[in-house]
Amino acid sequence: MSANADTSFSEAELDEVEQSHPTGMNVQQIVDVFAQQGRGLTEATFRKYVQLGLLPRSVRVGRAGKARGSQGLYPATAIRQIDHIRRLMRQGYTIEEIQKEFLFVRGDIEALTRQMNRVYESLEQALQERAAAGEDHTSSREALTRATRLGAEWVSELEAIEARLTMRARMARAAV
Repeated sequence: MSANADTSFSEAELDEVEQSHPTGMNVQQIVDVFAQQGRGLTEATFRKYVQLGLLPRSVRVGRAGKARGSQGLYPATAIRQIDHIRRLMRQGYTIEEIQKEFLFVRGDIEALTRQMNRVYESLEQALQERAAAGEDHTSSREALTRATRLGAEWVSELEAIEARLTMRARMARAAV
């Protein structure tokens, strides 16, 4: 990963972080990702972004062991969202403008896509196991193919809506 505070993470870098933390990350892990790349992020700034609704709230997850309590985990896509916030700020947007004008659903759409892919893979595996046992599930396989295609179309529509709304906010700002 490059170590320049003025640049964004590459798509490959973001994918790597997200794949290496599929169950989420705590605040310190997120801060560390930025620190390791010389991009600096304080815990206070992170928490402010959460309070302003720019990042999702944590999910409390119990720790293994007796009386260890729980910790807050954020989706690894928070790195992507922080990167996007910083990119907008470099373009001259204020936190208030970002909070008001931009929808932060891209991370949710990406999480939805990953979840749908896990469902498709599980169903495909079950179909393969049944086929190996000599069962015929042609209609189920055809239904899964249709569902996969419809899911991709649905995600594309959501991405297009988000892009149009974000573009509208950028155009309104450019007109000022």
